[in-house]
Amino acid sequence: MIDRAPSGVYRTGIAKYLPSLPEDTLNWKDYIIADPEILVGKPVIKGTRLSVDFIIRLLAQGWTEQQIFENYPQLTPDALQAMFAFVQECLADEEFIMTRKVA
Repeated sequence: MIDRAPSGVYRTGIAKYLPSLPEDTLNWKDYIIADPEILVGKPVIKGTRLSVDFIIRLLAQGWTEQQIFENYPQLTPDALQAMFAFVQECLADEEFIMTRKVA
C-alpha cells in the first residue's frame, strides 16, 4: 500500500505508519545538498563542506549540539534540524536485517 504524503512524496514501508508532518515543517531540501564537486557528492549542509555523515559521527562520539555550534559556527540550528529530517527520511523506507556473529 502506498500513501501520498502532503508534500507529494509517496510513502511506503514503515513510513506509511508515521504521522505526516505539517506543511509548514522545515524542509531539509533547503539545507542539505549533494554536489559531485563537493566532497565527491556526499550530502552536506548547504554553503559548507560539513557532511551529514561527519555531523552524525560527532554526535555519536558524544559531542553536544552546543559543542558543534561553537566549533562550526557556520552551522545553524535550522540546518541541524534539517539534517535530522534528512536522515529520518533516508531511514524511513529502509529495511534492516540485524545479524549477530555466532561464537
